Amino acid sequence: MADPNEPIHIETDDARAGSTPHMTRYILAISLVLVIVIFGFLVLR
Repeated sequence: MADPNEPIHIETDDARAGSTPHMTRYILAISLVLVIVIFGFLVLR
């Protein structure tokens, strides 16, 4: 039986169970630009 106090080591790919296509940075950048444009439009209106 395994020791419950021993840390579990899992490889990064196994822990994520998938790939990371790096889309998050583009989604965050586009969302930030859209928020700035919308707030600018609302303030200058």
